[in-house]
Amino acid sequence: MKNLFMSRWARALLLASFELAGCHTHHKTPGIVRIDFIEIDRDVRHFMSDVAHDVTQDGPSSWHKYFADTPAFFMVVNGQMAFANGSKATTGIQQVAKSIKQIELKWGDDLRLDPLAPDIAVVAAPYHEIQVWADGRRVEENGYFTGVVQYRDGRWQFRDCHWSEPVPSSPNQ
Repeated sequence: MKNLFMSRWARALLLASFELAGCHTHHKTPGIVRIDFIEIDRDVRHFMSDVAHDVTQDGPSSWHKYFADTPAFFMVVNGQMAFANGSKATTGIQQVAKSIKQIELKWGDDLRLDPLAPDIAVVAAPYHEIQVWADGRRVEENGYFTGVVQYRDGRWQFRDCHWSEPVPSSPNQ
């Protein structure tokens, strides 16, 4: 009888500890994650707004402060590697700034954001850009932008990004 009583007591204690552990984890973690993701959403949207503002106001050289200067960074444009790493992006931006004197960048209203972790998120948005080149040409582009942003060194930066323009439809379509 004593073993039966202890067995029931042990099972009840074990079950109670599982329930308490489950309740604690279930109620605490989603609240913390939700708050972090709300903050990430707000901060990254602000970051994207700053990018468009600074590129429009200061020109293409302002991209330098938004691209991560790391070997992991890369940028692709229309399926072609534009910058293979942060170092090449720094050098490339200097060349672009010599060729394009002014850019007006606007993100579309459908900015999508997917926080993946407290320090990383995916962003995607349609864009409209007006470029004024050094030779006086004016070029307008519409397309779609995707990127991964990462919080490092006290700020958000693009870890990688991709710009694409719509493919012209063929006459047979």
